[in-house]
Amino acid sequence: MSLAAGPGRGGGADTQLPDELALVVEKQVAYIQSLDKRRDELEYHLTEHLRISGVYWGLTALHLLRHPDALPRDGVLDFVFSCLRPNGGFGAAPGHDAHMLYTVSAVQILAMTGGFEELETRFPNGKMRIAKFIADLQQPNGTFAGDEWGETDTRFLYGALNALSLLRLLHSQRTDEPPLINVSAATAYIKACQNFDGGFGVAPGRESHSGQVFTCLAALSIAGELDSYLGEEGKDRLGAWLSERQLPSGGLNGRPEKLVDSCYSWWVGSSLAMIGRFHWIDQKKLTRFILQCQDPEQGGFADRPGDMVDVFHTVFALTGLSFAGYPELDEVDPA
Repeated sequence: MSLAAGPGRGGGADTQLPDELALVVEKQVAYIQSLDKRRDELEYHLTEHLRISGVYWGLTALHLLRHPDALPRDGVLDFVFSCLRPNGGFGAAPGHDAHMLYTVSAVQILAMTGGFEELETRFPNGKMRIAKFIADLQQPNGTFAGDEWGETDTRFLYGALNALSLLRLLHSQRTDEPPLINVSAATAYIKACQNFDGGFGVAPGRESHSGQVFTCLAALSIAGELDSYLGEEGKDRLGAWLSERQLPSGGLNGRPEKLVDSCYSWWVGSSLAMIGRFHWIDQKKLTRFILQCQDPEQGGFADRPGDMVDVFHTVFALTGLSFAGYPELDEVDPA
């Protein structure tokens, strides 16, 4: 799966967009299928450090487009298993060091493809090996490191809960066994990351950012503490901050004074959906902005109209359309 940008651009070759914009499903599917055929391009190799996440983004996009079998399952699983490291984590590509982010992508791919049974066949006790790699990255203050080198980020904390929940190895999913991680310490750390404006930062005291809002809300949701922690007043305060991310173009940004970007259709949209406030933004204007980022001729979505398309912005643009109820897409789970 290539993460190289292009060849298309948001809006396509024509500078004048039609009044009626529509999702071109078949071209989106063909665009994603074409990404693994670009191995002779330099960008294919320069983006190797994101390869397994690229497969996850492409596969998720195909599920939303209702073409879940458009990529060869056996080939996808072979690639995922080739990224498994001896310590139970996954690297971005074969031979790369294991990291939380790529381990989460691998687990998500296995969940979507029904690959856990094959994991256990090829690598006995594989699920528990993965879970122990994740658990060993929890820090004394409750958060998680990304790898053995110790960088921490709420992305890694959310990823840990996400992957363990998909593996069905959270303590709440197997109460007769000792817990692998300290969920209470993890959620306490998340709560310490909330700011006066209602948003969340990457760590306590850091600036609110919608990407971090998503990771923190989703972690609390998986842990079953979202509603009890925020309450309706807290949801209103956070919903107001998130709603202000929509600019006159209809697009969303990640924090004040920044440009709109189609990927924030996910980070902001999922956060609003989790707190029941997605209706606080103009969904029609968001839908139009997202469709303006689509290349209607070659498929793919860009961050903004006129820029080159890529698989990262393609999947997150599609999630925004899903949240807005676009009829040709499956519903996406915000957490």
